[in-house]
Amino acid sequence: MFRTLLLPALLLLSGASQAFTGSEACKACHAEEYANWQGSHHDLAMQLPTPETVLGDFGDTTFTYNGVSTRFYREGDKYKIQTDGEDGKLTEFTVEYVFGVYPLQQYLLPLSRGRLQALSIAWDARPAAEGGQRWYHLYPDEAIDYKDPLHWTGPYQNWNTRCAECHSTDLVKHYNAADRSFATTFAEIDVGCEACHGPGEKHLELAAADKLKGAANGGFPTALAQRGSWALPGEDAHIARRTEPLDSRAQVDSCGRCHSRRGTLGDYHYGADLLATHRVALPQPPLYYYDGQVLDENYVYGSFLQSKMHLAGVVCSNCHEPHSLAMRAPGNGVCAQCHVPQQYDTPEHHHHPAESSGALCANCHMPETTYMGVDARRDHSMRVPRPDLSVVMNIPNACTSCHQDKNAQWALDSARGWGVQYRDTGNHPARAFQRFDLGDRSVVPVIAALANDPAEAPIWRATALEALGAAGGREAIQSVTAVLYDDDPILRSSAVRALQFLPLHQRYQLLQPLMEDEVDTVRMEVAQSLAGVPLDQVSPEQARALESLFKWYLGIQAIHADMPETQLQKGVFYAERGDLPSAEAAYREALLLNNQLVPAYLNLADLLRSQNRDDEARKLMLQVLQFAPDNAPTLHSLGLLEARSGTPEKALEYLGKAAALETDGSRHRFVYAIALHDLGQPQEAIRQLQALLLQLPRSEDVLLALANYSAELGQQDKARGYARTLTEISPGNTAYQELLQKLK
Repeated sequence: MFRTLLLPALLLLSGASQAFTGSEACKACHAEEYANWQGSHHDLAMQLPTPETVLGDFGDTTFTYNGVSTRFYREGDKYKIQTDGEDGKLTEFTVEYVFGVYPLQQYLLPLSRGRLQALSIAWDARPAAEGGQRWYHLYPDEAIDYKDPLHWTGPYQNWNTRCAECHSTDLVKHYNAADRSFATTFAEIDVGCEACHGPGEKHLELAAADKLKGAANGGFPTALAQRGSWALPGEDAHIARRTEPLDSRAQVDSCGRCHSRRGTLGDYHYGADLLATHRVALPQPPLYYYDGQVLDENYVYGSFLQSKMHLAGVVCSNCHEPHSLAMRAPGNGVCAQCHVPQQYDTPEHHHHPAESSGALCANCHMPETTYMGVDARRDHSMRVPRPDLSVVMNIPNACTSCHQDKNAQWALDSARGWGVQYRDTGNHPARAFQRFDLGDRSVVPVIAALANDPAEAPIWRATALEALGAAGGREAIQSVTAVLYDDDPILRSSAVRALQFLPLHQRYQLLQPLMEDEVDTVRMEVAQSLAGVPLDQVSPEQARALESLFKWYLGIQAIHADMPETQLQKGVFYAERGDLPSAEAAYREALLLNNQLVPAYLNLADLLRSQNRDDEARKLMLQVLQFAPDNAPTLHSLGLLEARSGTPEKALEYLGKAAALETDGSRHRFVYAIALHDLGQPQEAIRQLQALLLQLPRSEDVLLALANYSAELGQQDKARGYARTLTEISPGNTAYQELLQKLK
């Protein structure tokens, strides 16, 4: 491990990191910024273990979890941990680094092949009065042992892959796929000045030659000072506006590199759009609630992109001092920079006593969710509380997150008592997304309107585009093609994904211009979408262009061959290319890296089944049921396999279990009903469909099946009723009109 912490401050590093000079080189000229940075969470992101840096109790203490007693102790200057290793046996480890500082601290332990792993037993660094100063496990409600991928020795606690990029400066992973080893290096152990500003060698050279004046970005690869100036646009205005439009999102994207739920592509490019080097997760379940509130751990960026603040040109440093990371002002003072306090910091606005917790802007507009047991993080979408949506959709709202003894209806009644009226409850996009996932295609126009609204946040428009792609049809084609070449790469990348419903030759015609897109995320999506193009059916020049794109795609994936999800993507890519041996090898590598990656099992099983290797496919899926007996997709796939194999009893058993487990979506229940009909149980099929119709009263698939099955059983009146509903939902559908006439 390369540690410049032990090198002279101005020593330039060799190889790829030669332009990085270290934070000490900044101190002489930027003393105030350097002083603010010292002691910040960035400065303390990762440190060598010393009596000053280790916060946990290593005084020969123990912590017991899942039957394993872990011991924390010291041997001279070394900090030791005895815990269950990769084989489940108690093993002694030496702490290599401390990781983080508050509200928790983790400890990195070495394993073979250059791996560093984050122990899942963490130190609660909060004061004892707040419940801290204790050892605790990050998964207290789960029994995780050494066989589980979430165990501290598993792939998801690996520092090299999962953590290192955001806790050190100029991190290079250096993964060797041949022996699955790492030789990871960094230029600076913590998040130093150059982690955000980029390598400083040129800046120092210009400063030494007194040539900084007029130099682009002061010699740095990017400029991050986009705070801007703000003023009230008129005497009666209550919210300040930028005096000049924000012309760069370099700062927000720089922060988003680490403060986002994302996947890394190639080497990071300072100043480039974030999507040039990272894939960003959209606000979709299961990571977010349907309205975009955080659900899983999403690290702020995806939430902030949804906000009105982002659309107004607010950047991170408007609220946070970027070096100390402290808030710009205490309490409501941060918001009062732009929102006139006489209008907003009053009981008439927030409906709570002054100086109470309910009077704090952030408590209503940025509610907290606790991750990693003790780490409360605020939702940066900065939304208005919507208890009405909580009532109809069972999603959280800020009111009951504070008033935990009350329910959503109480919160809604309270808001109505203040004169608040929610006029879009019935047609809110969140409800449209939820109903769409349940199979209701009547909401497609609402989603299309969101996708085509330039006033909406691009991240929401991108989310709507992908839903439209799942629906297909005219609205999808019109909406997707309208933004396929948009200036915003988040729209372009989602538009590419949304085109999967089109035949391959049509996708190829539309996506050819994007094969050389300047943003890597877009090009990655294009490569995946066009993987199935037969090279012998295009011109030699087009074939060479595709081969170049595919080679580049696989090169990016090779950088992250240590990640099971990357191997899964490669498997899909190779399968589309028709290279079944390579696809199988990629899926099996994914399972070697994570032996509980269910999608890899299912994809591999489907690949085997396509080669008439049904017994091998069945064996794989039965393996899944050994560690995940209630995994509905696996049960569903097994049911389909047994149906194709001519064992209807087993097929219905598996399909029925999958249907009973389904909570999101409707596919498993619908397929189960169709299978019941096709395997000789039409009455039970109708019963299942009628139950599904109660949840999805406007599902055309369910109504059409009910109409046909009822007619088969001679239930003409019921069949006509279902057909009539279909014509009302889709009056332009001639097939529905013909069905109704036939039933008359």
